[in-house]
Amino acid sequence: MRAFVLTSPGEYAVQEVPAPVAAPGEVVVDVERVGVCGTDVEFFTGEMAYLHEGHSAYPMRPGHEWAGRVSTVGDGVDEGWLGRRVMGDTMLGCGACRRCLRGRQHVCEQRQEVGIRGGRAGALAEQLAVPVGSLHVLPDSVDPVLGALVEPGGNALRAAQAAAPRPGDRVLVLGPGTIGLLVALFLRSFGAEVHLMGPTDNSLAFARTLGFDHAWAEGCLPELPFDAVVDASNAAHLPATALQLIEPGGRLVYIGLSGEPSLIDTRALVLKDVTTVGILSASPALDATIKAYASKTVDPTPLIAATVPLDEVGPVLAGERPPGAGPGPKIHVDPNLKGTG
Repeated sequence: MRAFVLTSPGEYAVQEVPAPVAAPGEVVVDVERVGVCGTDVEFFTGEMAYLHEGHSAYPMRPGHEWAGRVSTVGDGVDEGWLGRRVMGDTMLGCGACRRCLRGRQHVCEQRQEVGIRGGRAGALAEQLAVPVGSLHVLPDSVDPVLGALVEPGGNALRAAQAAAPRPGDRVLVLGPGTIGLLVALFLRSFGAEVHLMGPTDNSLAFARTLGFDHAWAEGCLPELPFDAVVDASNAAHLPATALQLIEPGGRLVYIGLSGEPSLIDTRALVLKDVTTVGILSASPALDATIKAYASKTVDPTPLIAATVPLDEVGPVLAGERPPGAGPGPKIHVDPNLKGTG
């Protein structure tokens, strides 16, 4: 089969590789759609921390936001899975440690992460092998495009839930990228008054097309009390800004990661009596995200700017916008599309 392979920082190829075989307890999925994520970009540049910590190594096959159909099942797997459209959890815990046994496999010390950690091949390929226990069934109303948005949506839903807004609460989201906009969509579905702050006119203009009229440049944010602040950016200075902006007694949610350490003054955290939450994984919210998409409570499809074949993934990771791409922040990949070169 064809797969996108990162061979070193900035180096890649679409290669013919052996098709996956379903091991006992696993399935093989025919991949229909994959999202390109900021994590994939960090692997492309070589900045991803896992590379320097020994959790990941080149060559590697990225891709963890995916949807597809089960085509083969391994020993011990019910054949009823065959033909079902699914997406899968990125985080694959060992299943035996204290964290896994307490339902926290997404923070298992020995976990694999699909397309990210532990040598588990990702979904930027025609087929993917994953444990059957990681699968989540997609109803007919959730097509492959929505299915590949479940993983980022689960992260965003957890962040929105952690903000715990009551109807009418004012919540500020820092960073109107894919995750920030998904957080905003979920917050709005909860009845919050949502504000967004971002660095570029284009990203803020796009947010306004989604109905978020309160979209501000960093220097133009009005002096308003914010009951919760969600930092979905990759800017090292914004975690401290979030703490400055939050109302006493409010909630701070950190879901973005910067390329260098970000510092906050814990004295302000204490003196403002703030609740602070960090969000790593979509795992606990995948089913709820699927339900939200199926019911149209949240519709993230406008975030998709373009869908490209495997041959065009490299330029996307290098920061190029595909010709004719729309204004949204997310690029999808269809491994079944034929390249132009």
